[in-house]
Amino acid sequence: MRPAVLAAWLLAGSVGMVLARERPPPGASSCAGCHAEGAAMGAIDGRPEAEIAAALAQYRSGVRPASVMSRIARGFSEEESRAIAAYLSRQRPAAPETSQERP
Repeated sequence: MRPAVLAAWLLAGSVGMVLARERPPPGASSCAGCHAEGAAMGAIDGRPEAEIAAALAQYRSGVRPASVMSRIARGFSEEESRAIAAYLSRQRPAAPETSQERP
C-alpha cells in the first residue's frame, strides 16, 4: 500500500472514532464527581437505564430521600433525567485494577 493511501486510511479511521464518541446530555458529566469508579459514592456507569431513571425519579419526588441527590434530581426534568440515565447506562464501567504484586 502506498504511504499516502495508508496515511489517509488511518486518518479516516481515527476521525471516525472521534466523531462516533457520544456527547453527554446536560448534567450527566457532573455525575462522575461522586459516582465515578473509586469516588465517594457507588459507580453508576453501565448500570441499567431503568434503574438509574427510577432512582432519579424517586429522588426528584422525595420517595427516596437523600440530602444531596434529592436537590440535584429536582433540577432536572423527567426528560432530562431519562437522557442522563440512557447515557450513563451506555458507558463502560471502569476495568478492575490489577495488582502489580506477585504472590
